[in-house]
Amino acid sequence: MTEDDARRWFKEYLDVFESVGRGEHGPEALLDHYGVPLLITVKGTFMALTSADEVVGVMRRQAEELQAAGYGSTAVLNEEISVLNAASALYEGTFSRRRTDNSEINVITATYLLTDSAVGRRIAAFAVHDN
Repeated sequence: MTEDDARRWFKEYLDVFESVGRGEHGPEALLDHYGVPLLITVKGTFMALTSADEVVGVMRRQAEELQAAGYGSTAVLNEEISVLNAASALYEGTFSRRRTDNSEINVITATYLLTDSAVGRRIAAFAVHDN
């Protein structure tokens, strides 16, 4: 995996995430980008999602929250990629989640572990930073 590969792939993931956040696709579409198991840590909570149904359930709740807030898109404010080896990289980004009128919902910083596996590139873990 190269830095350019990781950046390009993450952009593709973000396009799918945005479409799910707007309700254009169901959260199942994210399974092409999230690994199973998927490790998540956010707001002092750790989750190990060990089935596709668990991943879809968590992403469904997040999509519903975004849709209720009038979500339209995510702007990447900053990104840093560290290639770990041929099969993995860390992607750290600061993101502005925006409504359809372009007003800001929130800003988050998160770190993602991207891995190449037998089924393709996937997010194996992500951690949302405390702001």
